Amino acid sequence: MKKKVLSILMTAAMTAALLAGCGGSAEVAGGSAPAAAEAAGTEEAAPSADVSSEGEHELSVYAWDANFNIPALEAAAEAYKAVDPDFTLNIVTQSGSQDVEQAVTLAASAGDYSSLPDIVLFQDHYIQRFVADYPDVWVDIDDAGIDWSNLGAEKISYSTIGGKHYGAPVDNGTAIFAYRTDVLEECGYTIDDMTGISWEKWLEIAKEIKEKTGYALLSMDHSGDDLPYMMLQAEGISQWTDNTTPNLVGNDAFRDVIEIVATGANDGTIILANSWSEYTDQTIMGDQVAGVMNGNWIIPTIEQVADNSGKWALTSLPTLAGGKEGYASNGGSSLYVTANCSKPELAKDFLAYTFGGGDGAIETYDAALKNGGVITTCISAGKSDVYQEGVDYFNGQAIYSDIVEMGSHVPVVQQSDFHYSLRTLVNTLITNVQNGANIDDEIAAAQEQIEFEIAGSQN
Repeated sequence: MKKKVLSILMTAAMTAALLAGCGGSAEVAGGSAPAAAEAAGTEEAAPSADVSSEGEHELSVYAWDANFNIPALEAAAEAYKAVDPDFTLNIVTQSGSQDVEQAVTLAASAGDYSSLPDIVLFQDHYIQRFVADYPDVWVDIDDAGIDWSNLGAEKISYSTIGGKHYGAPVDNGTAIFAYRTDVLEECGYTIDDMTGISWEKWLEIAKEIKEKTGYALLSMDHSGDDLPYMMLQAEGISQWTDNTTPNLVGNDAFRDVIEIVATGANDGTIILANSWSEYTDQTIMGDQVAGVMNGNWIIPTIEQVADNSGKWALTSLPTLAGGKEGYASNGGSSLYVTANCSKPELAKDFLAYTFGGGDGAIETYDAALKNGGVITTCISAGKSDVYQEGVDYFNGQAIYSDIVEMGSHVPVVQQSDFHYSLRTLVNTLITNVQNGANIDDEIAAAQEQIEFEIAGSQN
């Protein structure tokens, strides 16, 4: 029961950030944790699958977002018919990731997995904790015949647990830094000038652009600020030394990152929005920024401003020292086979053939990109003709193949089950430093608080 309560509380507190980055509702993403908790605790049951009635060529899956990951699943189901013409994938649409997490929690707590589908779509940042808490829910797919070297190493690091592979990746969370090239050119810069630069140089350029044009060069939803995480990952550095040991005090790179964000916020070159809707609607679609850095799923938001078509280009992230391109990732999900699957070999073969980089990967991901904007982490699928096509909004740049290439370089860093708990503390840390508090004192306070929370969760 303790694990059940822990997981539901964790779901309520973190749903907002995850939905924003992985195809969920922007309105929910900007909501509060209590609102998410209320949604997770409603009496109305989420849609469910009846695995017992399935035929031998039939599988069921829980997923969410009819405009994003569900078109990807539909594309995969169609592609797999080349192997099995009678194949059917029953996609049971949930209102959000919290429904899937709660379904797993309730089934595991009851010790009865019969309510689960064959496959579930699951958030990358959640899966390690759920496998640790409920190991009997999951079926590993080590023997599915997937060439794991063909998939982004950082992406599959989430679903590789205890030396075994559990998940087949769906979407690519590789971070991009997109810039308004017309604004850069007005100040004498090009996209090449923004590639491989240091954050110190970036701040210098951003300040000049702000003074000459009025545009900030970056914004972020400060209610769920992922900037520090992405900036550190681009350095190959984590906020953790292991799952439960924070790496803040004495972490020079972390200290530098906090200083950069606070400096940018104070000089107006970085806008720290108060909510997700303020971040998307006001700073990006409201034309307040000439730069956007986030997981590539932010691209459709950028494209909402039709008048700016042809004025954007994207590149990699700055780094602390400069002289190299920075790579990071933010958000994403993968597919996992549950213990209730009576046809695990069919499930594994379906995942391997499609999302796992098999013969149906190109057909799957070409359609997923066209119909839902889902970008592959599969390196070979990213070399298709569709991925090589230039995108008009980005002045003909073949951004999708570029994103897959960047994703192949994202460094694997230490993750933690307490990622989002720490993120909340780091957000407060940034605000306090921005308002004049001593940075070292604030870092020490954040580390002390997260250690306290971790210790409390283990009692």
